[in-house]
Amino acid sequence: MSIQDALDLCNNDKKGVLTAEVLTAVENSRRIVDDIAKGEEAVYGINTGFGPLCTTRISPNDTVTLQYNILKSHSVGVGEPVAHRIARLMLILKVQSLAKGHSGIQVQTLERIMWHIEQDIIPMVPVQGSVGASGDLAPLAHLFLPLIGLGTVWYKGKWTATAEMMQAEGIGPIALGAKEGLALINGTQFIAAHGIEVVSRLQSVLSHADLIAAMMLEGLLGSAMPFRPEVHQLRPYAGNQHVAMRMALLLKDSELVHSHEHCNRVQDPYSLRCIPQVHGASRNAWLHLKEMLTIEINSVTDNPIILPNGESISAGNFHGQPMAMPLDYACLAASEVGNIADRRIYLSLTGIANNVPRLLMKDTGLNSAFMMPQYTSAALASENKTYCFPASADSIPTSLGQEDHVSMGSISGRKALRVVENVEKILAIELMNAAQAFDFHKPLQSGKVINDMYHYVRTKIEHADTDRVFAYDIQAAHDIISSGQLMQISRTNNAIATPFDQQFESLA
Repeated sequence: MSIQDALDLCNNDKKGVLTAEVLTAVENSRRIVDDIAKGEEAVYGINTGFGPLCTTRISPNDTVTLQYNILKSHSVGVGEPVAHRIARLMLILKVQSLAKGHSGIQVQTLERIMWHIEQDIIPMVPVQGSVGASGDLAPLAHLFLPLIGLGTVWYKGKWTATAEMMQAEGIGPIALGAKEGLALINGTQFIAAHGIEVVSRLQSVLSHADLIAAMMLEGLLGSAMPFRPEVHQLRPYAGNQHVAMRMALLLKDSELVHSHEHCNRVQDPYSLRCIPQVHGASRNAWLHLKEMLTIEINSVTDNPIILPNGESISAGNFHGQPMAMPLDYACLAASEVGNIADRRIYLSLTGIANNVPRLLMKDTGLNSAFMMPQYTSAALASENKTYCFPASADSIPTSLGQEDHVSMGSISGRKALRVVENVEKILAIELMNAAQAFDFHKPLQSGKVINDMYHYVRTKIEHADTDRVFAYDIQAAHDIISSGQLMQISRTNNAIATPFDQQFESLA
């Protein structure tokens, strides 16, 4: 499964099926678990208690009760419900992991989870409570309470008790077998679902950051020389080269760039000159997360793991550290994109470019002009910095010391997504300012891509000659970014395609 596959499943653009090969593997692992449950040997999670109770033997008659109890006892999440998309992705990723045939799950249990996905009857999962140790125990317990008739689901446009939904749908709870409760709650699907949202939205942020920075550079009469390939071949990071090539292609055939080739400015401030180095570094971090996440969503993160030869191995594939660290890295990478964008926003107010007035408006004094939107971008950039402390650097032992090192990966995912959301707003402000700066150079034109972008922006946001409620303009700019229309314009005729597109512009 690629990240794009997971997104397509979430968006109902694809439908998942259980193949004959999958069914055989799942049924084989289920038989192994049933045999272990009937045997005399103590095997963790099948005929023993959990965590510090792993030495407590459970009788064959109580192994099923144990599975119901683990779902109930581990449902201790707090806070608001996660976004509908996150919970839906959690279900999709759990099916993918369980379908590997190493968890001892029943086919009917898998089919019921898929029914929830297909009917879009999505369980309520509180956002807080996971330490990313035995995976995401509390969120996953809430996610699967509806299988046993408990919990709450989003049903026909409102939160509904599972029992009420089941009565309306004419279905009953699943009869869980030995180990199934443990298989359902052990895993990293909460972390990974956040990772998918971060990868997808950060990819959009990075692509928009290049486009908007190019328009801002034009508006501020910056130089295209720092984007020449000879420079970046000497320090050949893939992300840096990709950004430099995109910037060069965006600025190609620009009358604005050519209009100031012989000006007195020797070099631009870093926020213009170092776009490939800063945006590129964030792209390299994004690529690392993409690669790690692709492995994660195709992995078995259960415990114990059932091998085809009949062995049951208690190990640590549930530990969230492999995802917690790249998510923390991605959080920092996203924050830095917002940080340098805020610096360009500030720069646009300084009167650095000929014809572009201070505060981006000719009649100031009576008008505060574009002074205040930069306060908002500064506030967002500062807020992002507070989220950049790596959650994975912390560990608070749980389970009476049995789980003595935890990843806190769920927090890594949540705060990375929050930072990405904030950067989208910062870029909206930069887009608004870039278009305003661009206005003062008419009738000079840019290249086709930036021209088309500019004209599209001006269909949504008018030039400002006097003060107005700029919050409306910021929202309009944010809507433009969310729509992906600027990216669609940039893709026309592969206008800014580079040899690195498959790495950085694809989730397949």
